[in-house]
Amino acid sequence: MTKKLYDLDSHLSVFSAQVLACDPAGEGRWQVLLDQTAFFPEGGGQLPDQGTLDQANVLDVQEAGPDILHTTDAPLTVGTSVTGTLDWPLRFRRMQCHSGEHIVSGTAHSLYGCTNVGFHLGENEVILDFDKELSQEQLDTIETIANQVIWENRPVLAEYPDPAVLRDLEYRSKLDLTENVRIVTIPGCDVCACCAPHVNATGEIGVIKLLSSMRHRGGIRIWMAAGQMALEDYRTKQGNVAAISAALSVKQHETAQGVARMKQELEAAYLALKEARQALAAEKCRNLPETEGNLLLFEEDLDSQSMRTLVNAGMEKCSGVCAVFVGKDGQYRHVMGSKHVDLRAKSREIHQALGGKGGGQPTMIQGTVTASRKEIEAYFG
Repeated sequence: MTKKLYDLDSHLSVFSAQVLACDPAGEGRWQVLLDQTAFFPEGGGQLPDQGTLDQANVLDVQEAGPDILHTTDAPLTVGTSVTGTLDWPLRFRRMQCHSGEHIVSGTAHSLYGCTNVGFHLGENEVILDFDKELSQEQLDTIETIANQVIWENRPVLAEYPDPAVLRDLEYRSKLDLTENVRIVTIPGCDVCACCAPHVNATGEIGVIKLLSSMRHRGGIRIWMAAGQMALEDYRTKQGNVAAISAALSVKQHETAQGVARMKQELEAAYLALKEARQALAAEKCRNLPETEGNLLLFEEDLDSQSMRTLVNAGMEKCSGVCAVFVGKDGQYRHVMGSKHVDLRAKSREIHQALGGKGGGQPTMIQGTVTASRKEIEAYFG
């Protein structure tokens, strides 16, 4: 059985241990068994710790019954003593987030009767799933109280209660546990079964921020950040706000209004452009010549609606196919129409000849072609 040093001291980052076994695990990897370890194995929604055992990098840590196996990129000599060194910034970052999740989940449970039914602690996000929907006002309340718990710097206690004590203890748990239950307690906030390392006091978390939420399986899914992760999130978003502020020439706290104003201006410009294109298409329609056979029109820039308008007018003035091509050689969009040719039946032949694709109705098809203008004119004669 591997002694779990992280249970005794969550802030232990350097330790010594005896190598009990070291077996090849394929592809330049070995599985190492120690008599004791401060490396937390994957579990409870949290990824395993990283670090080194002497010069070997620890790539993975997993529980195997009473043992904890360390996957390394180099072998270690059985019977020798090694020094384990955790990636402490990574461990502390995860402890901030995991302890923060306990505060949020405990607060949601006590205030609104929510049960945490899912938890994932990733490298850049923390996801919580609750079995009840929560309004934005309720989420704001949870966030405010959670940060108050942090600022009060309450102790975070981890222990294995006696079975008699455990039997009468009210605590949150996703599993039906009966023995060797580790209970993490944040006084006045949360009592929860948990196997992971936690901060010693809530003040170490720094801050909790609920980032976003969505309905999920009859409840709610929440994305949150705490501590260092929350600081990084704030820096990223602050950088985005600063860039938008500079681009729109507005104060940072007015960026939302600035974006709304720009959106209105763009919508007005789009409507004006649409009207101008429609007027241009109408003028082109009036100037179309009467044509025996096919009528081909080439344009550099025309929207799809104007293309169809032009084709509808051209169909009235030709006895064959009216086709509008927009773009340049090798990159043409097209709309074709005819009162005399079944274009849906003809579509495959046209696109094979012109290196294109598309389809539509007997009287009108649309798509793209890769042929040049010269090749298109030659095909239609």
